[in-house]
Amino acid sequence: ARLLPRARLAQLAVTGPAAAASSRARGRTRALLLDYINAGGLPLLNRLMLRMAGGGIRTVLTLLADPQRHPVAFYCTAGKDRTGIVAALVLKVLGATEEEVVEDYAISDNVYAQMGDHTAMVGALQQRDLDPDVFLQAPPKVMQQVLEDITQEYGGVTGYLDHIGFNQEQRNQLIKALTQETKQEQKEN
Repeated sequence: ARLLPRARLAQLAVTGPAAAASSRARGRTRALLLDYINAGGLPLLNRLMLRMAGGGIRTVLTLLADPQRHPVAFYCTAGKDRTGIVAALVLKVLGATEEEVVEDYAISDNVYAQMGDHTAMVGALQQRDLDPDVFLQAPPKVMQQVLEDITQEYGGVTGYLDHIGFNQEQRNQLIKALTQETKQEQKEN
C-alpha cells in the first residue's frame, strides 16, 4: 500500500483478546481460551477488548482529537470490532443516540459476504482457531450489548473514557476537531 503525500501511518496496539490468546498462550491453555472466546462470541470479545485495550483506544481517540493529524482514517483487520468500538465512542462523544450508534455499526454486518471475496479474512480467523461464522458478523445486538456493558461496568461512555484516561478536555478537543460551528453558533460565541 502506498500512502498519500504528507500522510503518516500510526500503527497502534489495540490488540484484540483473541489475537492475544492465539499468540501468547500455548497448548491446553490456548485451547481453553479459544473455546471460551468462541463460545462467548462477539459480546465476550468486545467486553474483553474494552478491558484490555483501553490504552490503545485512548491513543486512537487522542489522534482523532488532534486537528494537526487530519484527515484521519482508522481501521482494524475486519473493520468492525476495534473500529466499531472506537467509532461508537466517537459518535457518543459527538452526541449520537444509542440507536444511531447501533445503526451505524450494523452497516458492517456481513461486509465480507457483500464484497464477495472474504477468503483471506476467513483464513485469518481459522488460523487463530476462531469461528468465521461468528466473528465475521456485526449484528445490531452486539453493539447494543457493548453499550449496555459500558453502562453497567463504567456508568456510561463518559465513565469508560475517564477510566481509560481520555478526560473531558480531550473529549472537548475531539468534538472541536470533528465538528464545525454553524454561523449562528459562531455569533453566539
